Amino acid sequence: MDHETLVAFSKSWGLFYLIIFAIGVLVYAFWPANRKRFDRAKKSILDDDDRPGKGE
Repeated sequence: MDHETLVAFSKSWGLFYLIIFAIGVLVYAFWPANRKRFDRAKKSILDDDDRPGKGE
């Protein structure tokens, strides 16, 4: 196996791996069972009462 063959193999399978990984992330992000978790994370930033000047 020479260098050019190894580079071609790694490029094609690396692209395949990244596409599969991106699809997996999208499926996880849009899976209906995860909606509550993401909504809670979205609103948790607004629940904190750490505002500048609050202690004054």
